Amino acid sequence: MILTVTLNTALDLTYRVRSLRPHTSHRVSEVIERPGGKGVNVARVLAALGHEVTVTGLAGGGTGRAIRDRLAEVPGLTDALVPVAGATRRTIAVADELSGDTTQLNEPGPQIAPAEWGAFLGRYEELLAGASAVALCGSLPPGVPVGAYANLVRAARSAGVPVLLDTSGEPLRRGVAARPDLIKPNAEELAELTGSHEPLRATQDARRRGAHAVVASLGSAGLLAAGPEGHWQATPPTRLHGNPTGAGDSAVAGLLSGLVERLPWPDRLVRAVALSAATVVAAAAGEFDQSVYEGLLRGISVTGDISAA
Repeated sequence: MILTVTLNTALDLTYRVRSLRPHTSHRVSEVIERPGGKGVNVARVLAALGHEVTVTGLAGGGTGRAIRDRLAEVPGLTDALVPVAGATRRTIAVADELSGDTTQLNEPGPQIAPAEWGAFLGRYEELLAGASAVALCGSLPPGVPVGAYANLVRAARSAGVPVLLDTSGEPLRRGVAARPDLIKPNAEELAELTGSHEPLRATQDARRRGAHAVVASLGSAGLLAAGPEGHWQATPPTRLHGNPTGAGDSAVAGLLSGLVERLPWPDRLVRAVALSAATVVAAAAGEFDQSVYEGLLRGISVTGDISAA
């Protein structure tokens, strides 16, 4: 069982409009509602790939109930979310059909009480006992300690469970120091962590700060990975246009599934890039276009240096 953690779950709403223009009214051509938050998106992609996955984190209020109702419909996915008093946030993506761009609006999340956080920690340690790998994903809601991910990384390591961390800012900085097996920042998050805007140098610096391996998202340029075995870059054959929301989460699902299947690094990266790109053309985060995914698997190039460390 793969475990994903989403401390700041969300109900994702996607509105499609013909053309998004400020200071005007718009007719929405389509509304898509999905359970969301980064770890939830990762879990849905993992389930679609055929893995058994358990979702944990925090959820409450009417939006929390809507998320749990939707998760119950996903084959292969187990809901282990911990209830809280506050209402789970919503995220709104407005997709502009004319330009292909998407505007994202993210609510902050509910205030988490100390007792609620303690209840989650107890549930997390129970779930680690049956996990083959764990992904810690996304932002922290108000009330959760800024060092939360560092503590969760240490707990996973103590349990002997490989742990992937995908967050940003101070939670990432503290989490890296706890020595996760893998982090997956985008280029901006990586630069913020290391102070370097040169991707390869920045990935190597992040490893020196504690990460065993680093995979950086480079947008349309694909993924750059650095680990003890070397470094590689996987690049898609073409740039696909659509809604990029959730593309990074699909990449995490590809990396995590490759880890538990013990795939070589180049194969993990090909899967992650193909899933990420196939998510851009899908209807909503946490989904991917199967035919695009399968087609891309044959066209992604991987270059690297296995002598680098």
